[in-house]
Amino acid sequence: MGSDAWVGVWRPHRPRGPIAAHYGGPGPKYKLPPNTGYVLHDPSRPRAPAFTFGARLPTQQTTCGPGPGHLVPARMTVRGPDGAPAYSIYGRPRRSAPFLTPGPGRYFPERAGNATYPSAPRHSIAPRNWGVQAEQQSPGPGAYTVPSLLGPRVIGKVSAPTYSIYGRRAAGSFFEDLSKTPGPCAYHVVSPGVYKSRAPQFTMLARTSLPQDNTQKPGPAAYNVDQVAWSPGSRVRVRGVGRA
Repeated sequence: MGSDAWVGVWRPHRPRGPIAAHYGGPGPKYKLPPNTGYVLHDPSRPRAPAFTFGARLPTQQTTCGPGPGHLVPARMTVRGPDGAPAYSIYGRPRRSAPFLTPGPGRYFPERAGNATYPSAPRHSIAPRNWGVQAEQQSPGPGAYTVPSLLGPRVIGKVSAPTYSIYGRRAAGSFFEDLSKTPGPCAYHVVSPGVYKSRAPQFTMLARTSLPQDNTQKPGPAAYNVDQVAWSPGSRVRVRGVGRA
């Protein structure tokens, strides 16, 4: 058999759809992270240090003052200050007030007593300060008690475990009084308007009173006709009717 013999069932044919191998484009190398730069560098490759170039700093503001030559003293030479002697003349000091010291007539040696002669040491005994002791009420020997050796709080000793016994609870026990629970009559009937369609309801207000004068006025019994003062004037007589 020759070298051009076909092996298998595959034969050259036209593809049914487009194949990426038929188009010229970038390969898979563009999907790899770059090995240059600092950002998005390939983590599997060594990365050299990167330095940042900052902006130029602004120049410092220079002053328009005198230079160093103006600060040299007048008597300063190359080898130091001038060696000629110089003297300073100060002003006249103010006259200070005289210090009034006591004269010889102010001293009384006869009053010194034994203070001017050597004497033995003497000690002063101060009186007892009762006021300070009265304020300091210190406890006596009977005020101190020895700690008890019973119970869980023994000082310096190992205490056995203790248990607390509480009283009997009324709630949930066998002798709980269940008569305090509400019965069927304690529940009221729910209005149907709560869980059904409710008809419109109208509110009737109380009767409003008309505006009137509510001041207290005098009644008929408050007037006394007998105590009325008549003013002088003409009187009209009434003709009387004769008797039969």
